[in-house]
Amino acid sequence: MTPGDFVADTGDGTRAVRAGLPDPVKHEPTLPGPVFAAHFHLPGEPTGPYTYGRDENPTWTHLERAIGELEAPGQDGVETLTFASGMAAISAVLFSQLRAGDTVVLPDDGYQVLPLVREQLTAYGIEVRTAPTGGDAQLDILDGAKLLWIETPSNPGLDVCDVRRLVAAARGQGTLVAVDNTLATPLGQRPLELGADFAVASGTKMLTGHGDILLGYVTGRDAAPMAAVRRWRKIVGAIPGPMEAWLAHRSLATLQLRADRQNANALAVAEALRGRSEVSGLRYPGLPDDPSHKIASQQMRRYGCVVSFSLPTRARAERFLDALTLVDDATSFGGVRSTAERRGRWGGDAVAEGFIRFSAGAEDPEDLVADVLRALDESAP
Repeated sequence: MTPGDFVADTGDGTRAVRAGLPDPVKHEPTLPGPVFAAHFHLPGEPTGPYTYGRDENPTWTHLERAIGELEAPGQDGVETLTFASGMAAISAVLFSQLRAGDTVVLPDDGYQVLPLVREQLTAYGIEVRTAPTGGDAQLDILDGAKLLWIETPSNPGLDVCDVRRLVAAARGQGTLVAVDNTLATPLGQRPLELGADFAVASGTKMLTGHGDILLGYVTGRDAAPMAAVRRWRKIVGAIPGPMEAWLAHRSLATLQLRADRQNANALAVAEALRGRSEVSGLRYPGLPDDPSHKIASQQMRRYGCVVSFSLPTRARAERFLDALTLVDDATSFGGVRSTAERRGRWGGDAVAEGFIRFSAGAEDPEDLVADVLRALDESAP
């Protein structure tokens, strides 16, 4: 059996463990180590896959194949490109596809760096329209857009939009669609199967899951748009290091194990928070009564590891975070160690002062829930 033979019809765990592995060669490792090279032997004409370290690297190749097998199992013609960070991947799609005079539709409740991106796009003569994720509100401002950018579930508010509906509207007028799949991961949602042109994500988060790698990727179905993304990567040079790429590929093997545990822990924490009078605005798409649950259940296979909620005041939120013992007060999300933060400390997100973004790790669920409830009790005025 060659690596590609299992892709289309196997389970998530099997796929994650074996994705991107090279054909077996006697006495060679199953996952080759990182290739550190700025240049390669290249006599004669510059043909072949590996010429210069900014363009290609064998370690990237294995990782890119692995991510592609997770994002679009069994689909032909799908290409993945890795980047130095999630923002490098996001920027590559936006700035490679858009020109002065084009229009792009962004979410106004997405990742908090998007307002900075909006400023730069506007400076380049690109019209930027924004609308909330929930209620498919981006449909109302889609007319004439060159690119629609979707973030679902949104970060940090966890709203969900109907990707199929938005894609159908975009297709009808020739609009490209990119979906930020960071929070869901390919095990939770496959944007290309829902009709999107690009799946884009920060591999810094749950995809690699250990809080020790900065990485991003773009997976696309059409050659011409992906060629433009590749050209942008070459121009900007926002490439991953070979060690980061190798560590990311190694980490993919446990993605299904981590995702199942962390998703279950997130649901357990959300259910525990439902009964607390001091908690408001609780959101987790996996809760049956969450406003996003119905559409999320139609397009997601796992609901993610992030729970969001608010405590009455900034001071109460800070006391709660200080009282946690199993949860680190840190930004980012998706790691095997639970984290939480008062999101308003950064600015850029339209959230209350007491808003908490909680990322469930892989601890024992009973211990994690007990720690959260104890911290709520201890932080009470």
